[in-house]
Amino acid sequence: MGSARAHTYGTEVVWTGNQGTGTDSYRAYRRTHEVRAAGVPAIAGSADPHFRGDADRWNPEQLQLAALSQCHMLSYLHVCAMNGVVVTAYTDRATGTMEETPDGGGHFTRALLRPAVEVASPEMAQRAQSLHADAHRLCFIANSVNFPVEHEATVSVAGS
Repeated sequence: MGSARAHTYGTEVVWTGNQGTGTDSYRAYRRTHEVRAAGVPAIAGSADPHFRGDADRWNPEQLQLAALSQCHMLSYLHVCAMNGVVVTAYTDRATGTMEETPDGGGHFTRALLRPAVEVASPEMAQRAQSLHADAHRLCFIANSVNFPVEHEATVSVAGS
C-alpha cells in the first residue's frame, strides 16, 4: 500500500479597508480585502453585506459555496470521461445556508448543488444522472466540510 500524496496550497489575504484609523471602532473600517495566490488574478473580497461588507465583492460564504460547486463539477467531468459519458454543457446554480449563533459566530448548515448537465446522446442520460453520487464521493471539498452537501441534478440531451 503506497503512501498518500499530499498537496499543499498557499494563499495570501491582504486587508485593504483601513480608512486611516484602523479598527478603532466597528464602523471605522471597511471589510475589503484581496485574496491572492501566485500566478492567478486577485479576487476582490469583503464581508457579506449583512456584516458591513460590500455587495460588489466576493464574500467568504460565496467562495465556500463556489468551491463546493467547482469541485463537484470537476469530479463529475472526470467520472463522466472515465465512464464514456460525453458531457457537452454543465451549469450549477448552487445555494447555501448559513445560520448565525447567539455568540456572534455561525456555520453553514447545508449546501444544495443544482447541476444541469447536457450529454451528447440519450443512452448516456441515466448513467450521467447516477455519476453525481460518484463525483460527490470523490470531491475533495465536499469531503472537507462538516455540513451536508446535497444535489438536485438534471440531465438533458444535446439537440433535444
